[in-house]
Amino acid sequence: MVSFPAREHSSLRIALTALTTLAVAGGLVAIPTASTATPGPAPASWDENAYRGQVEVVRTPEGPADPEHLTGRVFVDRDRDSVGDRGERGLPGVVVSNGRDVVTTDRHGRYRLPVYDNMTVFITQPSGYQVPVDESNVAQFHWNHLPEGSPELRYGGIAPTGPLPDAVNFPLVRSQLTRAQEQHCVIAGDLQTYDRTEVEYARRGAINDLAGRRDYQGCGTLFIGDVVGDDLSLYPDVKELTSRINGPARFLPGNHDLDFDSTTAEHAFDTFRAQLAPAYYSYDVGDVHVVALNTVRYPCTPDVDNADGLRPQCDDPENSPRYNGRLDEHQLAWLERDLAAVDEDKLVVLAGHIPLLTFADEGSPIHQVDQVREIYALLEGREAVSVAGHTHSIENMRTGDLMRGWQDLFGVEGLPFPHITAGAISGDWYSGELTEHGYPAAVGRDGGRPGLLTLDIRGDSFRERYTVTGESDRVQTQLGINSPTYRDWYAERQAWNDDPQGPAPELGDPHVVTRADLAGQTWLTTNFWMGSTGSTVEVRIDGGRSREAVRTQPMRGEDQLIGPEWSDPHAVAQQLVHGGSVADRTMHLWRLELPADLDAGRHRAEVTATDVHGREYTDVLHFRVVEQP
Repeated sequence: MVSFPAREHSSLRIALTALTTLAVAGGLVAIPTASTATPGPAPASWDENAYRGQVEVVRTPEGPADPEHLTGRVFVDRDRDSVGDRGERGLPGVVVSNGRDVVTTDRHGRYRLPVYDNMTVFITQPSGYQVPVDESNVAQFHWNHLPEGSPELRYGGIAPTGPLPDAVNFPLVRSQLTRAQEQHCVIAGDLQTYDRTEVEYARRGAINDLAGRRDYQGCGTLFIGDVVGDDLSLYPDVKELTSRINGPARFLPGNHDLDFDSTTAEHAFDTFRAQLAPAYYSYDVGDVHVVALNTVRYPCTPDVDNADGLRPQCDDPENSPRYNGRLDEHQLAWLERDLAAVDEDKLVVLAGHIPLLTFADEGSPIHQVDQVREIYALLEGREAVSVAGHTHSIENMRTGDLMRGWQDLFGVEGLPFPHITAGAISGDWYSGELTEHGYPAAVGRDGGRPGLLTLDIRGDSFRERYTVTGESDRVQTQLGINSPTYRDWYAERQAWNDDPQGPAPELGDPHVVTRADLAGQTWLTTNFWMGSTGSTVEVRIDGGRSREAVRTQPMRGEDQLIGPEWSDPHAVAQQLVHGGSVADRTMHLWRLELPADLDAGRHRAEVTATDVHGREYTDVLHFRVVEQP
């Protein structure tokens, strides 16, 4: 087991910092540090060794001999000039796709694919090789074919690509970084910048953290949708951010990356495709196959093939949502063909913006994916993990977990493999008080703080790691006290926020407990962000015996529990005062009822949270018992 020193929570210190800065976890100022997960010497500088280049498009006056098929070559670019020279060999066995068909290159590295008027052709990067990146570190492994260009769109879409070229060739270089069995894959949820002020928040926060890390150069960073907040003109600003990171940057689309003025799904992500990435694709590193899906369907598309009545419809003209979680028929067919080309012993990381299933929206039909059971069938028997964003919350759901909404809406009887919702760089949409480090606290509706998910992978197994923005990896918990006094204030403050008449109700010191509170139900709460089924939380008060806290959501088919009794009081005390969502539900909260016979005076609670991998994190909360309020 890994053990870390205790973090001390001073009730006085927390009360003071609530007035000055929210960049504090349990009284510790959040100082940006590099990840502590990778011991040993740091890898060489990414900037010095990055393979920079682009896809090679070959055109001649005569044009292609067969205009119905696109041909080309995948080659090893020995001189790194992105040009397939005569002496540079083709690479056999590389997967190439047009988004529908999937082929592999022959012994000379050649491929041949049917042509469609609107298609993106891309390769699956093989382990041991690296696709080029541009000056912004954005991976270059695809080519768009849209001869007449996009229809008129506010943000431009895809410019006319003209006639079919003679060849589209994909360069690669050998890479020990992508060959290694140990990989650290950064999953970045919901950057979601709505303006340049928020771009700067991201730069000072999570991007600054990534700039200080060197452990992810092989796998890189996958931004899992809502890269911007509807303003697609900010994509160049995002690419300026990724120019600062230390590895390839890849993207998949979210519901705020849409060309909302597109009238059909065919062109809904044209600007995203033009500037960042295909709408869906895959790549390999080590023994890992990463699939980046487009789980957003816009305009909302009815489930016309629904035969069992369990999955949602969106064909009500008056109440239909703008989008829904869905893979179109071409993408679903591509996924089946893509997986068929993957060795059974590889770990499959299935990434999308809208989660396959989620705790936060377990009763919502439009914030989960219609064809979840079809996707499960394609992955049956494989080692897999699903990662997603969208909910701006952190969820670490394990195999077998179940919520009632999944049963009712989709007929799912338990998760067949882990599902992780990765939190968000933007946290709760950059809300709340501005910290001393220049970005908002943005505490989420689950009580989680902004940050990044990393999958630490060895072979075909992984360990998940969440890094709070500006913190070291040892910061994994958040402690509070949920008392009758707190719950009364919660109700009064929420009512005042809805109708602010007179002075706002004050909570006072949240870590002072009265005798009357102890006579009622008062819990010490532990929000363990990566806590999951199989995790434990133990509490020792004043050095006494260790007592096990109880998880509020056992994930055994129950309804979601919502309200002040199930809330994170540390988070809510910030949110109801400084704005943002309210942490009135979470699947990673543990609580222990405080003894009613505690003596008056100061007390110390030492909390040890242990995750499913045996890693221990110790946190300390100081509180005081008084006779009268």
